[in-house]
Amino acid sequence: MSLPDETLRKILVQIQQTAIQSQRAHTLTTQQTSVKERERRILQLTIEEIGAIKEDVNLYKGVGKMFMMVPRKEMEKQLKSQEKEISDDIASLNKKSKYLEKQFNEAQAQLRDIFHHAPKQ
Repeated sequence: MSLPDETLRKILVQIQQTAIQSQRAHTLTTQQTSVKERERRILQLTIEEIGAIKEDVNLYKGVGKMFMMVPRKEMEKQLKSQEKEISDDIASLNKKSKYLEKQFNEAQAQLRDIFHHAPKQ
């Protein structure tokens, strides 16, 4: 079974494009994961610092160009919910990254198979 050269060329181009797109998306996802990890670490440090402060100290949150006093419990609740949200984002980015890596490896394997089984000229 031999495919016409033009059809084979289109298939190769499509597989190469898939591999390139997967690799670019994987790189982008990895960068996004790094940013989210940094944000989560900053939140964790903030939570630790607030936990180390006395109970009677006022806490303020930046709102635009001003600061508003926020009750300690509410501040802790907001920070923990932000941390959970970022952790969920990181988990979904990791899943996406694994999928893209798998897609890239499959495209590479397809290219190897095509070139390995190509008739020698």
